[in-house]
Amino acid sequence: MRLCVYLLEGRGLGVKESYYVKLKIGKYKSKSRVLKSSENSIWNEEFVFRVCDLDDELTVSVYRYDDRDHGLFGNSGGEFVGRVRIPVWSVAAEENRNLPPTWFSVERPKSVKFIDNDCDVGKLLLSLSLHGGDQDHSNESKLTSSNDSHSSRKIGESKHLMKSLAGRLEKLLHKKDEIPTTSDNSSSEVSAAASDHEDSAPEPSETSSTFEESIELVKSTNGNNETPENLPGGILLDQTFGVSAKDLNKFLFAPNSDFMTNLAELQGTTDIHGEPWKLISEEGGKSCLRRVVTYTKAATKLVKAVKATEEQTYIMANNNNEFAIHVIVSTPDVPYGNTFKVELLYKIIPGGGLMSSSSGEESARLVVSWAVNFSQQTMMKGMIEGGARQGLKESFDQFSSLLSQRFKVVKDISDKDQMLANLETEHKSCLELAVQYFWNFTVVSTVFMLLYILVHIFLCGSHELRGLEFGGLDLPDSFGEIITCAVLVLQLERVYYMILYFVEATLRRENDHGIKARGDGWVLTVALIEGANLASTNSTEMPDPYVVFTCNGKTKTSSVKLQTLDPQWNEILEFDAVEEPPSVLDLEVFDFDGPFDQVSSLGHAEINFLKHTSAELADLWVPLDGKLAQSCQSKLHLRIFLDNNNGVETIRDYLANLGKEVGKKMNLRSPHRNSTFQKHFGLPPEEFLVSDFSCSLKRKMPLQGRLFLSARIVGFYANLFGHKTRFFFLWEDIEDIRVLPPSLASVGSPLLEIILHKGRGLDSRHGAKVLDEQGRLHFYFHSFVSFNAASRTIMALWRTRTLEPDQKAEIEEDERDGDGGKAFLLEESGPHFVVEDAKMTKVYTMELPLNIKSLMKMFEGGELEHKVMSKSGCLNYVTATWENVTSEVQERRVCYKFSHRISIFGGEVNSTQQKSTLPNDNGWIVNEIMTLQNVPFGDHFRVQFRYQIEKSSFAHNSCKCDLYIGLMWLKNTKFEPRITKNVIGMFTRRSQEILQLVEREILLTCQ
Repeated sequence: MRLCVYLLEGRGLGVKESYYVKLKIGKYKSKSRVLKSSENSIWNEEFVFRVCDLDDELTVSVYRYDDRDHGLFGNSGGEFVGRVRIPVWSVAAEENRNLPPTWFSVERPKSVKFIDNDCDVGKLLLSLSLHGGDQDHSNESKLTSSNDSHSSRKIGESKHLMKSLAGRLEKLLHKKDEIPTTSDNSSSEVSAAASDHEDSAPEPSETSSTFEESIELVKSTNGNNETPENLPGGILLDQTFGVSAKDLNKFLFAPNSDFMTNLAELQGTTDIHGEPWKLISEEGGKSCLRRVVTYTKAATKLVKAVKATEEQTYIMANNNNEFAIHVIVSTPDVPYGNTFKVELLYKIIPGGGLMSSSSGEESARLVVSWAVNFSQQTMMKGMIEGGARQGLKESFDQFSSLLSQRFKVVKDISDKDQMLANLETEHKSCLELAVQYFWNFTVVSTVFMLLYILVHIFLCGSHELRGLEFGGLDLPDSFGEIITCAVLVLQLERVYYMILYFVEATLRRENDHGIKARGDGWVLTVALIEGANLASTNSTEMPDPYVVFTCNGKTKTSSVKLQTLDPQWNEILEFDAVEEPPSVLDLEVFDFDGPFDQVSSLGHAEINFLKHTSAELADLWVPLDGKLAQSCQSKLHLRIFLDNNNGVETIRDYLANLGKEVGKKMNLRSPHRNSTFQKHFGLPPEEFLVSDFSCSLKRKMPLQGRLFLSARIVGFYANLFGHKTRFFFLWEDIEDIRVLPPSLASVGSPLLEIILHKGRGLDSRHGAKVLDEQGRLHFYFHSFVSFNAASRTIMALWRTRTLEPDQKAEIEEDERDGDGGKAFLLEESGPHFVVEDAKMTKVYTMELPLNIKSLMKMFEGGELEHKVMSKSGCLNYVTATWENVTSEVQERRVCYKFSHRISIFGGEVNSTQQKSTLPNDNGWIVNEIMTLQNVPFGDHFRVQFRYQIEKSSFAHNSCKCDLYIGLMWLKNTKFEPRITKNVIGMFTRRSQEILQLVEREILLTCQ
């Protein structure tokens, strides 16, 4: 058997010099380190002895330490002070063979000289634990079989021991007798130890106080440790309760707490056995509490009832009442249970800051995170993590429910107005700022010199003319006067520029502070609190900083703070509502040098809303980038709030507008689908899924997964036998999107290539195929179920995010202005068509040896039309029947796809054709409005054709066809001339080819 002895603390030992402790059991001895004299001394040392007989006795002796006694001829034993004797059988008789931390009185011999004769008897705080080996069962049987001996001895001696201890205490307190000598019989010594333990162990309140004392010991040795980071698996519970952190810690982990029992009844857990907390000494003089809890988990549909073991360790307990308990859960009986262990981290911290109860009472925040630690590699890793996640989620839902029945749950303050109300909104008046700014040596010395000269002029009066002076011209009479005048002029010039500078800075003090946001949608509110350690571009002067915020192409500017490195703003800036949620907020700090001078940057930063939770954004210190800022460790204190003031209607309007771009109706996704999407990529709750497509990611080996599209990101997720691949990047990171033709590597499927801007999306580089010489990442996606639908949606979302707000407003205004002057033909599933003539250009005239009736068969939807269009490269050619719009005008719809021979992008065509007769029935006019889809910039323009077919004047039974082509631009682009030239050239050649095919087919039919 092994006896573990924990020497924790000593009190009132009454030794003037340093001292140490010797421990002995049988023939085994050990010694503690030497401590200097103090009222309370802490050892926190652990000793392990081999025990062969339960009748052995542990002797703990205290000795005085003197450097003179440890020289070459000194006595190395030291002077004996007192001892404590504890029989081993008293430890073995305890529950679980563990004696909790207990104060034992130190018995002193008569020869010991006390510093103060009135001092109390010294005490030692000891904890003992007996661990059995091969002799456990034999010793237990010995205890059982010798019940009449040891048990009867305990029962018989207990009264005697209590009386003996009471008598001894009475003698000590009333000074009636001397302290017993070391030659007293062992029974009296045992009685002191045993009775002291009996006073402290049986009562539950004493057990609770022992736990609290142990916590205090851990606090005293660990100091103010930092709170550990959450485990990587995620957060299982994050709630604030209306109770102090100290009481919540005691309620959850104290040995006599009934919370574990109630939770076990709720979850069906049985056979709970918890060891008492043990104080463990670590390196560096630190200590921690540890215990082991075993229980049997209830059976589920998939797993039978299994035994689980938890090793709970206090890894942090500091003076701020912050606690961290690390739990390792092992379940070897479950499938693959020997390959992994589940880790939990309980963090209990005092509530405060942004979390507070409405009643103003104390609160504590409980955060539970988890992770799975694999000791062996296994292909079932993903399944194990998924099962553990699901099981822990259900378990801690019950945990939270039970805890909320005992303590009130404190909600987060969600009203940003209440949080911003704490800001100091009062600003200094212009007079106070002027006094602060102008109270310096330059201004004071200039004013003094000016007053001095004015007084001098007043006292001197008039004087006679000298040298070259004449009436009205008074020249300096010495070089000293010249220097004085020059200094005064320079000083006055400098003060003049300071006044001008102060006026300019004051005029722009309140540029955007306090201006409320307008409109419905996503509103971004930024509270600029303060700055710290800002850099200065001039070593002799302090900066005059102000901050410029940029989001979605809009900017907001703070006021200028004069001559400070640690400015205090306390300003609130609001951006006008937008349709889609913003992704990033750019900020840059400038040094104000006047409205027309070149500004100097003091640092910049970018805040990605997708990488921060709302709680983090609500109180955020942002480090600034830049050489100057990084050298000074500059940072800004911000509070950022992103709100949707129109609720779900904002999302519906966004999807409706997006549907017009895509050409199909976009619907809201289910909450479950949105939640799954957010968990895949760790996104904030306001992110909503727009669409998703099954596809393959092209790398060295194709990886099948799913492409997720939201209003702010493009994300890819794949799970292959538990190996997960996930990444995402912002729409703003994309520089270009290209459609590549099918290849053997893409299994005959077109590829969608996404190219990011230089230096962007580096977090997702593991999914990129190529990093080009310019530092841009290239992503390739293929094998879409519907490539046209996927590419059309991606292009529409990209255009929506990359267009500037001014461009969007201009397009919307043009559309509204065009409602009255242009006629629109609407189709529920198709785009808008305009029948008003665009700027038409006559591209060619062709004489055909056909009559008009034969040529018009090309527009009748019959066999000839389908055959010709198929040969010209049209796929899936579909026509509708002609319908009468008016008595003279007929109309029909045509749709088809371009083959890759015509366009490498493929592309879909939707056309509206109208035909009417020429005056005197001399021929026909066919107007066509064509909409191109899945073609770059296809949504920027419409193509309009006019076929004018009439009788030829050169030959009988022949006709002439004039073709006019024009482009009607819906959106502005700098590529407009190039696109116009390319489109008109292509459709000119194509129309000629079609007419030639018609001529050939009709002539062959006639033969």
